[in-house]
Amino acid sequence: MNMAGIDAMCPERLLMEHVTSRWGTLVLIALLDRAHRFSELRREIGVVSEKMLAQTLRTLERDGLVHRDAKPVIPPRVDYSLTVLGHEAAEQVRGLARWTERRMAAVERAREAYDATRP
Repeated sequence: MNMAGIDAMCPERLLMEHVTSRWGTLVLIALLDRAHRFSELRREIGVVSEKMLAQTLRTLERDGLVHRDAKPVIPPRVDYSLTVLGHEAAEQVRGLARWTERRMAAVERAREAYDATRP
């Protein structure tokens, strides 16, 4: 895919932004193993505001990547899980996350070499 020739507002670019956003990536990876309630997901992800997590989940649900299952019980129970499409996206994102873990030392060396050549 040639991103230089793609309109900034095209659907593919917007979807890529949703999937690779800071919170989108973490939500997709967290949901790979199992469904989570909102509070569980927030704890697993870490420092994310309730508002930002809710917005990210709505966006991913709208894109067809996350399924929201609201159960009519008291107190209300809502579970979030991946759709088939979401599982595909999450596997790709997890692959990138694993690559960053494996290659971080090389990136740090490159940064140090770059910084050493700058005043």
